[in-house]
Amino acid sequence: MPSTPSPTPHSVRSNDEERVPSPNSDLIDHETFDQLLEMDDDDDHDFSKSIVWNYFEQAETTFGSMDKALEVRDLDELSKLGHFLKGSSAAIGLTKVKASCEKMQHFGNMKDETGTNTISEDDAITKISTLLEKVKDEYKEAETYLKNFYKERDDS
Repeated sequence: MPSTPSPTPHSVRSNDEERVPSPNSDLIDHETFDQLLEMDDDDDHDFSKSIVWNYFEQAETTFGSMDKALEVRDLDELSKLGHFLKGSSAAIGLTKVKASCEKMQHFGNMKDETGTNTISEDDAITKISTLLEKVKDEYKEAETYLKNFYKERDDS
């Protein structure tokens, strides 16, 4: 019975020497990601890789839409986009991105990060502006990790 290799190398460095997070980081929910890997055929990760690569395309497009919505101060659209990317991120186990997108969803609804207290439109825009840069960084961190994960599998 073939076993699926663990998706969590302890320390991998890419060509530009970026450090890939250890399995103990809060970057990825490995239980969720392992469930995705279980859908692959044996050691062939084509299925999960295609889902992850589609996520990358979707996230990049969504970030572009978020930038445009922020430019015109469209809080409703920012909330919807945050909700959308939250779900996609959760599906592949990107915990940091998911959490930030949930906050964006709340801010877009003019609520605090917990979704309970009302904030002003100006506060919401300020918070989203800062958060959008943070979530893009978190996404890049996850993208690097996942691309290195699949590269390691492709090279073996």
